[in-house]
Amino acid sequence: MKFSESWLREWVNPSVSRDELSHQITMAGLEVDGIDLVAAAFSGVIVGEVVECGQHPDADKLRVTKINVGSDELIDIVCGAPNCRLGLKVAVAMVGAVLPGDFKIKKAKLRGQPSMGMLCSYSELGINIESDGIIELPQDAPIGQDVRQYLDLDDAIIDVDLTANRADCLGMAGLAREVGVLNRQVVTEPTWKAAEATIDAPIAINVQAKEACPRYLGRIVKNINVKAATPLWMQEKLRRSGIRSIDPIVDITNYVLIEFGQPMHAFDLNTLNGAINVRLGDGVEKLTLLDGNELTVPSDTLVIADDKQAVALAGVFGGEATGVTDSTQDILLECAFFAPLAIMGKSRRLGLHTDASHRFERGVDPQLQHKVMDRATRLVLDICGGEAGQVIEAVAVEHLPAAAKITLRRSKLDKTLGHPIPDADVVDILQRLGFSVEAVNDTWVVTTATYRFDMAIEEDLIEEVARIYGYNNIPNTAPQAALSMSDHTEANIPLKRVRNMLVARGFQEAITYSFVDPKMQALVHPEQDTMILPNPISTEMSSMRLSMFTGLLSAVGYNQNRQQSRVRLFETGLRFVPDTSSDAGVRQQAMIGAVISGAQNDEHWSMESKSVDFFDLKGDLEAIIGLTVAASEFSFKAATHPALHPGQCAEILRNNRVIGHIGAIHPSLEKPFGLNGKTIVFELELDALLHASLPLAQAVSKFPANRRDIAVVVDDHISATDVMNLIRKVGENQLVGLNLFDVYLGKGVEPGKKSLAIALTLQDITRTLEDKDITETMESVLSALKTEFNASLRD
Repeated sequence: MKFSESWLREWVNPSVSRDELSHQITMAGLEVDGIDLVAAAFSGVIVGEVVECGQHPDADKLRVTKINVGSDELIDIVCGAPNCRLGLKVAVAMVGAVLPGDFKIKKAKLRGQPSMGMLCSYSELGINIESDGIIELPQDAPIGQDVRQYLDLDDAIIDVDLTANRADCLGMAGLAREVGVLNRQVVTEPTWKAAEATIDAPIAINVQAKEACPRYLGRIVKNINVKAATPLWMQEKLRRSGIRSIDPIVDITNYVLIEFGQPMHAFDLNTLNGAINVRLGDGVEKLTLLDGNELTVPSDTLVIADDKQAVALAGVFGGEATGVTDSTQDILLECAFFAPLAIMGKSRRLGLHTDASHRFERGVDPQLQHKVMDRATRLVLDICGGEAGQVIEAVAVEHLPAAAKITLRRSKLDKTLGHPIPDADVVDILQRLGFSVEAVNDTWVVTTATYRFDMAIEEDLIEEVARIYGYNNIPNTAPQAALSMSDHTEANIPLKRVRNMLVARGFQEAITYSFVDPKMQALVHPEQDTMILPNPISTEMSSMRLSMFTGLLSAVGYNQNRQQSRVRLFETGLRFVPDTSSDAGVRQQAMIGAVISGAQNDEHWSMESKSVDFFDLKGDLEAIIGLTVAASEFSFKAATHPALHPGQCAEILRNNRVIGHIGAIHPSLEKPFGLNGKTIVFELELDALLHASLPLAQAVSKFPANRRDIAVVVDDHISATDVMNLIRKVGENQLVGLNLFDVYLGKGVEPGKKSLAIALTLQDITRTLEDKDITETMESVLSALKTEFNASLRD
């Protein structure tokens, strides 16, 4: 919003400079974007009167004039302006005057005629007003007075960038109130003689959309002279607010808009048909606006209508058919309160953002309409003459916004600001803002003003106190925080590490719904009870998941149907298992699941194209198990699962407790889930995974290690893991390394048998192992294998 500094100082005039005033406003949260001078620098220009004006004898476009500037003699000036005429009050640049651009006025002769100065236009004085000739001053302009003083050209235009919540400052009254509060000065509002009704001129007003328009005022003024000139003082105040003068009626409504922040509109009374109706559009009616554009009024848009048609978009734009013209004699002044939600977004959608809609969208004072109506009526009567009728009001008090009542706590204020402000200052600030304050113990009950739509919660009041007290007056105190070690358990593995590991191995994290299709879940868990939602989103999402399998398999099928042949997904989340022993009747467990399908690797010329198998996903699982630094605690055991392929399914155990399953999907599930090719999945409990063994410091042996390889033949059904565990047990401290490097079935090994090639690394921390020590250990290992598994060395 742009405003004139001199106009502001008519309301409140603190003893601060222009720059200090701008700084105050900015620090109060109303950021000043720029300051522009009203006119460029010039001197020596005074008010004069044309007392003679004749044609130049040697130039058709020049006139020879005599100008009265209040001195003993008239001065001769040659002028080429087409509007120069007898009796005109003008701006005269005397000899010796300096105009903008360091242009000095000297004595001259134009086509043989002496010219002792210059009659100035607005542009020649550096004033941004479009005109075709010299300045025409009012007839009451005092001859001989300095033009800078008469037009108050030592003024500045201050541009303030208001945030959406400060609609109360979209008028001179609100800005002056802010400046008065900041400087502890009383604001002097303009006064005028009340515009009493002198004629009986009623009009029916019917408000159908009461919630959108809780208050509507109308007043008829008859027999006005719409051709009257808008006073120069009003034109200048409008110009310095960024508004162009049009005609006196429009100028008056714009003037009160800038003065009080309340939009108004004037209708040509004789173009209205019957009553005024405030209603919503019907979605089909046409309306031609004042700018000549025609639109179809949407059904959710508020309009002002007569008994025949819509005549204006409420709070946005007037209609062309009922606009004030040069022939208008009687007008209807409108002044209303429209609810912000009724206007918000409508003008933007229609491409009609106006000064009125800008204010109504943000909120105007619902108690301001009577004052503004009287102010506008008085201005109309004083400038255009006429006779005013009574003010007609339609009001729905129950829909008018009420002032908010908010409790402000002393403790909350001090904690938020970090600086104590005396009680008396807090109360004074709130009262100067126009709020009423009631002290109750260490709290204040504050009733805000109706023009402050942004006041709703305690923090709003705290902001106001800090803003007016001055942010610069709050000392810069660095926060004090004692350093302390983070409270965490070193043995716990962050879930982020597991996620990062899987992502590094080519997986994408998926997030599926916790509620699934009960029919699909029954295929995965056919004999397990499930929880059914009483009010599901749909029947396909009515059952709480019992595992991660259902969601992941559905995601694989979804991706494969969209030409994603290679899928690698993982997910973490809760599963919901019915449990009668629990108070809630359900056991919620954090789980992690993963699924792979398609090729082992992305297509590449150096790699063989091969489909995924059980051991690909088992390798990924062992990678995240490796984060625990306790891989020996984990084991895999052949098992069965209704969703997994027989013979390609294993239980995942930690310390001999089952924590999950891994395997290939059962062929019977491939079609229901839309799977294409072999699909491998695993799922295990997160709590059992996210616990690592802490590393223990051990001395590094300085003696050499010895490796011995053995190949033992055992029954095919014996697990290599069991064989390895037995060797570790027998080898004790001397066994520092154990590795299964080959499994062989075929020629040279009896049917039903298999050969396990195992490397043993032996080392002692105190001495070099001799051959007899190594031999004893190896014999002990072989003896134990013979006893436990009937194992024999392979020939």
